[in-house]
Amino acid sequence: MRIGVDVGAVRVGVARSDPSGVLATPVATLARGGPDVLDGDDMTALAGIVRESQAVEVVVGLPRSLSGEEGAAAGHARSYAAALARAVTPVPVRLVDERLTTVAAHRNLHDSGRPGRRHREVVDQAAAVLILQTALDQERAGGVAPGDVVPTRKPRHKGPQG
Repeated sequence: MRIGVDVGAVRVGVARSDPSGVLATPVATLARGGPDVLDGDDMTALAGIVRESQAVEVVVGLPRSLSGEEGAAAGHARSYAAALARAVTPVPVRLVDERLTTVAAHRNLHDSGRPGRRHREVVDQAAAVLILQTALDQERAGGVAPGDVVPTRKPRHKGPQG
């Protein structure tokens, strides 16, 4: 089973796959204490979901612009993924491109007839489903898991070289 995560400044959407890794489904929306909070109740709850699900991998969406550039949101997602990787070791955490997943999630919710004012309640879960489903489909099609594995240790900084 795999877990998909959509990291936002206010909420974290969580999805999980079936045991065979074919279909992603929504699990929860967790409230965050802010974009710079990496050790809050959401992290504890998410680590618990990973353990209880006996997940073999966690897929975290990395928001990039259409050009592929990374902004502040991507930096927050990278920091969150690094903290999560340390919290769920030895389960690997992988960062995957999530361009337009929140937009697609809103569109899917609108198309399903859900009123726009109620999207906020589930859009993060829907985005997590799209992130995870895309990763599952890419892996099945190409035979290789997409994205990059997040290291569980902070990188060492080398001193000045001379």
